[in-house]
Amino acid sequence: MSSRDEMLRRVREALGGARGAPPEVPRRYERRLSAEDAAAGADVPALFGERVAENRAAVRHVGADELATAVAAALWGREAKQIVVPADLPFGWLAELDGVRAMADRPAIDVDALAAADGVVTGCAVAIAETGTVVLDGGPTQGRRVLTLLPAYHLCVVQAEQIVGTVPEAVGRLDPARPLTWISGPSAAYGADMPGAEGMHGPRHLEVLVVED
Repeated sequence: MSSRDEMLRRVREALGGARGAPPEVPRRYERRLSAEDAAAGADVPALFGERVAENRAAVRHVGADELATAVAAALWGREAKQIVVPADLPFGWLAELDGVRAMADRPAIDVDALAAADGVVTGCAVAIAETGTVVLDGGPTQGRRVLTLLPAYHLCVVQAEQIVGTVPEAVGRLDPARPLTWISGPSAAYGADMPGAEGMHGPRHLEVLVVED
């Protein structure tokens, strides 16, 4: 018997009669917000902004008529000269840019150019207030997954109506067959014997603009 077979035999013995039995799934997560947040009368966009900030990302709430100015200000603050955008990003989002070149991903931009860009601007599919998470699924305003993995800076525009209270609510809005990317703050990786390293699997800097009417 090989060492692999021996390991699997021990796992099967340890599982015993529970092997193959479906785990019990708790239903308490069906709440819309946690009891603590609900008791505090939290409004969903405000709570989302707080949790995004707790995740070490920058966040700003803007009105719909301020979006183009806010996008430009964010990019100027990063001293960006060249950014990448999905091919279907609304032109109005970039209308106030001056001195920043926006490369639309059509045809597909090669990986070297993506990595060399100063940042990327996208929308999202849904956002989660309880965890400060934005979810991308490759839909409108989001582009290919690689667009948000290679540039060091990601500016994500979140419409207030895209924000839900909890993860189960977000899952209910998403198609599991799509390429889902869940983002809770800048990319970070941790090892048992090493400090956290940012930017190994995505942007080192995340900034979120929450658009409220």
